[in-house]
Amino acid sequence: MRDLAAAAGATPAAFTRLAQALGYRGWDELRDALIEARRPADVAPFSTRVARPSSADGLSAGLLEADAAALRALDPAPVASAARALHQAPRVWIGGYRSCRGVAAILYYQLRLFRPAEVRLVGGSGPEDLDLGAFAPGDAIVLFGFAPYSRPSVLTARAAVAAGCTLIALADTPTAPMAEGAAHLLLFDAATGPGFFPSLTGALATAQALAAATFALGGEPALVRLRETEARLASLSEYVPDREKP
Repeated sequence: MRDLAAAAGATPAAFTRLAQALGYRGWDELRDALIEARRPADVAPFSTRVARPSSADGLSAGLLEADAAALRALDPAPVASAARALHQAPRVWIGGYRSCRGVAAILYYQLRLFRPAEVRLVGGSGPEDLDLGAFAPGDAIVLFGFAPYSRPSVLTARAAVAAGCTLIALADTPTAPMAEGAAHLLLFDAATGPGFFPSLTGALATAQALAAATFALGGEPALVRLRETEARLASLSEYVPDREKP
């Protein structure tokens, strides 16, 4: 409301009076109605995304072209802003459900390389509802989602906002229900490709950019932690040597 008032050159109270003049009890009720009006209609099953059979060559080429265009359209500015929020947060939670689980796990893994004790995966070690109850003011919550949105993603977003956390939403639209109340919104294109399933390429690229930007903000301490992690992995022989000795 304050942002709209500033853009309109009016006072916040003017928007409260506007809402009441339109028959709402206050600004919050009008805002919720506007969000619902802007929200896209229910998404049809994935199979309806493919209008007619396509050749394998044509479909794969179309998918790659659509993903490349989506990557070129990504905006780095929100990523840098969200990275600053992650850098400043004492604890970071990563949430992703169903097909978004893999993208969330990648971000979790990369952040753990240089923030080993401060990053947690929602539902990673037990029921996710227990993790929602552990959210604390000042925590940063990174949440992934695209239409159709999973119920757990919406519940996680609401729990984060209610707990006073900084919500960072990676979503396909500003009106995504799991992005409501987000302090940082990172958009990716999931629906323009010709495939039957929405694309996660933009979400993955954004997640990796977010991890890299957060690492850069960490400076020398982050570099030291990364080197310590690499040394531990080497001592455990986690990786195959580049060249096997005879």
